[in-house]
Amino acid sequence: MQFYKYQGTGNDFVIIDDRNQAFNLDTPAIAALCHRRFGIGADGLMLLQMAEGYDFRMVYFNSDGTEGTMCGNGGRCLVRFAADLGIVQEKAHFIAVDGPHLAYITPSTISLQMQDVANIAQHDDDYFTNTGSPHVVRYVQQVQFTDVKNIGAAIRYSEAYQGQNGTNVNFVEKLDPQTLFVRTYERGVEDETYSCGTGVTAAALVSNTTKGMHSPIQIKTLGGELAVQFEGNSTDGFTEIFLIGPAKHVFTGEI
Repeated sequence: MQFYKYQGTGNDFVIIDDRNQAFNLDTPAIAALCHRRFGIGADGLMLLQMAEGYDFRMVYFNSDGTEGTMCGNGGRCLVRFAADLGIVQEKAHFIAVDGPHLAYITPSTISLQMQDVANIAQHDDDYFTNTGSPHVVRYVQQVQFTDVKNIGAAIRYSEAYQGQNGTNVNFVEKLDPQTLFVRTYERGVEDETYSCGTGVTAAALVSNTTKGMHSPIQIKTLGGELAVQFEGNSTDGFTEIFLIGPAKHVFTGEI
């Protein structure tokens, strides 16, 4: 099987060109491909498939082999892959598990439109919203010293989120009036990733609501820099949400 490795701010993915829909690996096999010691190594695996009325379909699997919810950096990487294949050029219109998405393509960035967000809930000192995947946002000081894996796992598996199969957890520090530093524990990876697209989107929208930050908001992650631009607010809902940043081909291989 031929595969392609892509990364967006360190969030890395195995991508399969599945336009002939021949992919038939089960959950353990997908997890084996994503394993960093015994496989290719990735935060997730994606299939690019054909879809009537769209440029392509995005099918996303977590690194544990389970089919996942929307992945923002994954979506941006899949758009870059589609452009590299010549399926799209300056713009892409594709369908994912959470519905249709639009993306704009330049040599240096992929700007991916995310789903509208209707509301943000407060859970004690934390905030919760769904940006295609469920996300808790917790503000911390000196986020670089936060125990993301253990604290994130405790929140992810807490009773409050058991009814929705857990949640992703973002630890956020406001660096200046327009910049956040975000670290994310991802459900399905069960660890911290270098970057999470739906997570930084959640952090940006919550920070507009709670910190008075306005669009576009700059985001620093362990894997690089992203930006989130949007219209609206938590009262009327957020629309025209775009996740903006690099997406790059790393290598092509056979397994």
